[in-house]
Amino acid sequence: MAVMAENSAIRPFTIPTTPDSEVDALRARVAATRWPEQELVKDHSQGPQLAVVQELARYWATGYDWRRCEAKLAALPHFVTEIDGLDIHFVHVRSPHPGALPVVVTHGWPGSLIELLGIIGPLTEPTAHGGTAADAFDVVIPSLPGYGYSGKPHETGWGPDRVARAWTELMKRLGYTRFVAQGGDWGAIVTDVMAAQAPPELLGMHTNMAGVVPPEVSTTLARNVLGAGDPPPAGMSAEETRTYEQLNSFYTKGLGYGIEMITQPQALYGIVDSPVGLASWMINHDAASYQDIADAFAGHPVGNLTRDEILDNITLYWLTNTGISSARLYWENTFDFFGVKNVTIPAAVSVFAKEIYRAPRSWAERAYPGLMYFNELDRGCHFAAWQEPALFSAELRAAFRSLR
Repeated sequence: MAVMAENSAIRPFTIPTTPDSEVDALRARVAATRWPEQELVKDHSQGPQLAVVQELARYWATGYDWRRCEAKLAALPHFVTEIDGLDIHFVHVRSPHPGALPVVVTHGWPGSLIELLGIIGPLTEPTAHGGTAADAFDVVIPSLPGYGYSGKPHETGWGPDRVARAWTELMKRLGYTRFVAQGGDWGAIVTDVMAAQAPPELLGMHTNMAGVVPPEVSTTLARNVLGAGDPPPAGMSAEETRTYEQLNSFYTKGLGYGIEMITQPQALYGIVDSPVGLASWMINHDAASYQDIADAFAGHPVGNLTRDEILDNITLYWLTNTGISSARLYWENTFDFFGVKNVTIPAAVSVFAKEIYRAPRSWAERAYPGLMYFNELDRGCHFAAWQEPALFSAELRAAFRSLR
């Protein structure tokens, strides 16, 4: 029993200080990159463009300051606890306002806790960010297994369902008997699965990448990845057909990175050995996010997604050597990425303008019978919390207001 008590302890965690020699070695590797020839098209259809990646590398090697990010991370309260045999790292910031609603927020790939730093202040101290004390949250941000400062699984089986159960255990260890959950990208899948597991402590969930795609639509999309060229299923509305076309484009033209990680993540030795290889792999997510990243390195960032923010995230992956360990989550997953997960508890959906697909309300109402909030926004992208933290925080306040 003593061993169990020790293993379940919440332990303070100190962000490791990166030796100067390691920072210098990173810059040297970036500067020594062997480059391919330029792409043969004028757009992003062959992958990250040479000019974009070379500008990223130039700034990474000569202008970027990791110490700034390191100091920002070190200023936060970090902890670690062992759950199911694995050390889980998390940031836990309590609101100064009494009665704050606890929320566990889960990042995605190629993200990390860095993509969520901008929402901590607005959620925990809403009175300083345009809200009221009644909107306050206690914020818990765990790092997914194999990501950032969390442990790297030493056995298979750490898929979204196991992560979801671990998050419930984490919140209970922190003393929360009632809480809510939020997620985007992989965080959306973990949050959906967590809500489907329906632990009694979980009051409700919010997603900015809704799992609403009906099974017959998912089947057609999967066939089209294999070249079937099937038309959309019959009987869909104009809005649903628009969403189908967005998804079909992503599945057939933009999912290459995902297929590799789903099938053979261990093949990606290049992103562990080459920092520029890692960077080009990570920025090649969805087309809209890539364009915003390209704009940031061209000197005109959209929202909070600056070149420093982008390199903070990539550098964290490099220094923690988590390029492949993070990719294994794709291999472990058995859930339909965008499909219905059988959630019955209260659910909220925010549809940001440049998400991979704009979830129709009709699908959201079927996927989430307890839908308590649905809002379509005129800006924001797939990494909405990172790029538009104020807007994202306002959505969470509105989404969970009825559960307080």
